Amino acid sequence: MRLPPQRSAATAKPQRRFPKIDHRIAAFVACAVFALGAFGAVQLFGDPAAAGPRRVVSLEPGAASAATDAPRVSFSDAAEEGMDLEHFGLDELPQAGAEIGEIGADGQLRVSVVESPEATAGRPAASPLPRAPFAGMTESGPNGPLPIIAANGRTPGQAYARPFTRQTDRPMVAVVIGGLGFNARATTQAIDELPPEVTLSFVPYAQDLQTWIDRARARGHEVMLELPMEPFDPDADDTGPQTLLATASGQQNVSRLDQLLSRGAGYFGVTNYQGARFATSAQASTPVVQALRRRGLVFISSGIGQRTALSAEAQRAGLPSMAADRIIDVRREADAIDDQLLNLEALALQNQSAIGAGFAYPVTIEQVGRWANDVASRGYQLAPASAVLNARAARR
Repeated sequence: MRLPPQRSAATAKPQRRFPKIDHRIAAFVACAVFALGAFGAVQLFGDPAAAGPRRVVSLEPGAASAATDAPRVSFSDAAEEGMDLEHFGLDELPQAGAEIGEIGADGQLRVSVVESPEATAGRPAASPLPRAPFAGMTESGPNGPLPIIAANGRTPGQAYARPFTRQTDRPMVAVVIGGLGFNARATTQAIDELPPEVTLSFVPYAQDLQTWIDRARARGHEVMLELPMEPFDPDADDTGPQTLLATASGQQNVSRLDQLLSRGAGYFGVTNYQGARFATSAQASTPVVQALRRRGLVFISSGIGQRTALSAEAQRAGLPSMAADRIIDVRREADAIDDQLLNLEALALQNQSAIGAGFAYPVTIEQVGRWANDVASRGYQLAPASAVLNARAARR
């Protein structure tokens, strides 16, 4: 039996060989294809308007120029406040004429700042209030500056209130949101998301109180300070170490008042935190309201009733004062808060103005924000609390 002939190595069928690939050329071709694809996608689906700058900011090392209304940032001020300039890629302050970015005809360094629509959508327009305290309106206190009436007679109640132009054909509605300064998230939400016409009140024990007040005023909100007053049940309601007491002497309460008032600056008035028991004592209330009157402040009460010894003594002392018409969030439910806001509108229609007070609960802030966006369309004017107080005083 013959075996089939064996193939030698020389006569074996040669293996197929592929051409050698230059990986550098392949990578270049792949990048080119990707870039062309991305360019085509931008041309087909992109929004050319989104490519431009939203604002032009002048980074000004010297005096402000009146040639433009663009916002300005002073590097000198930033350095004095301890800002790390290396964060901006700068090792030292730019000198006048330094060629960084685009230099305008006025010699100012100008850069483009792009703000995403998502970051600013729904945010109320800010109209900043000047930073406090104002010159000539303070004296030294236990914890910092105490408010005083200026030499020209201008009071803190006038100086720190939000300017307001009344539309006489529309009833005014004001809302005060209190309890701010303890919860950073709620405080930030109230400052940034509520319209500047909404008045904000802060807890005096809050950490970095002045920073919060400065931030609120920068967003256009007028500010009040909360005075802890003795409740009927101190065990259930902790009002802190500087609580104004119904049984304390006038000197003790005024000393505590100075402790509280000197913790921050820039508030146009005060309001109560708790205080149902303190408000029943004319003897305890008298020295406190007299001290507030001497300092040129105003008093807006909430939750303790409109006819109390405290309110009577405030009126007798000549202290500008009023009480909130409604507490809008006794029930922390969206529908219940909406009902109270509508009740405020009805009161404003009857009495030309109304004021409501609420706490910085997330649901309160959310519902007040939604209501405020539509209140003008129903024929009302959203007003700061100081404007309602002044309007009522003018009618007396």
